[in-house]
Amino acid sequence: MVFTPARDASRSDGFRDLLEASYHNNNLVHLSAGSTVPLLKNSVWLVVRGMVKLTAISMQGDELLLGLAGANEPFGDPLTQVDAYAAITLVDTDLLCVSCDAIARSPQLAVGLLQAVGHRYRQSEALLALLGLRRIEERVRGFLELLATSYGQPCEQGLRLNIKLTHQDIASALSTTRVTVTRILGALRDEGWLQIDAERRLVIGFLPASR
Repeated sequence: MVFTPARDASRSDGFRDLLEASYHNNNLVHLSAGSTVPLLKNSVWLVVRGMVKLTAISMQGDELLLGLAGANEPFGDPLTQVDAYAAITLVDTDLLCVSCDAIARSPQLAVGLLQAVGHRYRQSEALLALLGLRRIEERVRGFLELLATSYGQPCEQGLRLNIKLTHQDIASALSTTRVTVTRILGALRDEGWLQIDAERRLVIGFLPASR
């Protein structure tokens, strides 16, 4: 299966502690699920808690899923050259808005941000690798493995995703159709690899190998 980036929990926790100690939670912006995050020319958003969906609109008017930003991960206008770029919270989310000037003045913050950007870069490479797979079934399975490895929470059945992506979101990320994604997810449930819990969250039935 396509390589999926593993999280370094200790490093991520250290970056989060740095952010919260630096800003004392005074500049935290809380947005409810489904909110659009305003993108600013000279500032980067950092996710403290929650999840943000990054999208764009194609020339044909279709929404494209570019990636996700979870805890300790950055996004924003300075980090993209994609037109019609948008960021939408998938769950209730706490964010920090940090100016590029503030990042330039703080070597510690700059290093932490560089590490966080590195994870987002690896995620983007993994998504591109998935698009190179010929079989859509492999793309969908690999995409769910990527999400589970990066953001899943261990549970008795495997890894639980505490975010709710629509079938159309998955289709947009993998250059396929919603109908195809629905069919494949049904097949994965039938074979027991995928489950849906009482709160309609996806549970991926595997545990990643230790690295």
